Amino acid sequence: MAGPINWLLQIASITKFGMLSIPRRRGAVAATVIGIAGVVTVLVGVLSIAAGFKQAMTASGSPDTAIVLRSGADSEMVSGLSRDETRVIGDSPGVARSAQGPRSSAELFVIIDIPKRSSGGDANVPLRGVERSAFQVHDDFKIIRGRMFDWGKNEVVVGSGAAREFAGLDVGSSIKVGRAEWPVVGIFTANGGVAESEVWTGATVLQETYHRGDSFQSVQAKLVSPGAYEQFRDALASNPQLNVKVQRQTEYYVERSETMTRLITTLGFLIAFLMAIGAVFGALNTMYSAVSTRTREIGTLRALGFGAGAVVVALMIESLALALIGGAIGGSMAYFAFNGFHTSTMNFQSFSQVAFAFRVTPQLLLRGIIWAAIIGLIGGLFPALRAARLPIAAALREL
Repeated sequence: MAGPINWLLQIASITKFGMLSIPRRRGAVAATVIGIAGVVTVLVGVLSIAAGFKQAMTASGSPDTAIVLRSGADSEMVSGLSRDETRVIGDSPGVARSAQGPRSSAELFVIIDIPKRSSGGDANVPLRGVERSAFQVHDDFKIIRGRMFDWGKNEVVVGSGAAREFAGLDVGSSIKVGRAEWPVVGIFTANGGVAESEVWTGATVLQETYHRGDSFQSVQAKLVSPGAYEQFRDALASNPQLNVKVQRQTEYYVERSETMTRLITTLGFLIAFLMAIGAVFGALNTMYSAVSTRTREIGTLRALGFGAGAVVVALMIESLALALIGGAIGGSMAYFAFNGFHTSTMNFQSFSQVAFAFRVTPQLLLRGIIWAAIIGLIGGLFPALRAARLPIAAALREL
């Protein structure tokens, strides 16, 4: 028992002396800590974009809601359904009902150009045409400013994300739809989902403006329960009147987020990896400097009976501690700089903008700390091994 305790005491003593010598190496130490902090800041910051985008998309989905598109369509943009088809879908088994009828919403989806507030360049913003039944399905819809549009009038309400990111979407302003100016009469929220990036109006007036007849592009149906999805899907698949594709709303929005999330995540790790290479060299330089300035001290400790293993572990602990300090600083910088920052980006499935907020989650912070720890361990390993292999006699002769 005395052996392991003695070994731990040796590690503690060497580590203490190493930490006390940091002021003599403050330049190299500061460079290493800042380099690692930069890696973590960039990694967490970029990944927070993907986390925020995915949150905005997945917050839109509900397991007891299904979306129906034309068979073969991968988004609402390329789908098309007739009025008769939307009625058949709404009357299918598994769809929840209320006193007003089936809780299904036939919707129209078009893209309009609206300038971004930040750059002034035009962006593709979704304009969704809905009917009264929509609010039995989109039950998280809530007007927070102004009022609801009047049915049958060329008026719109705007999602809070769209109002924040795009110019001319304030209550009282107007937007150009077709050849006419439509007033913005209200702003709404939708539980942070993708609907907050959209502009909504009545389906009838939108059909007339774009000469769509009595057609729609999707149906969103509130089901009796999440377990009723299979019954609903099978009923539509076996109905000869329909040629449609059915998905859970949650699955639909997860698929819509995958391409952008994968792209951002890959880019984030690539940038962080390239920066991490530089940070590793910084850590190597710092720890080699530590070994060089403490050669006589290490030789003396070895002569007094301190083991080579204790020297290696102690130097690795010192390197890891510096790395974790850098990781904590980087994580804090990323949180305060990026968390909650609002922006918008292209959803490549619908070629429309999605407004969202960066999300620095505990998982991302932990990932950043792990990266910092890996950099510290790699940066400390070779200097530690060099210190342990120093000949004791030669080390004692160092000035």
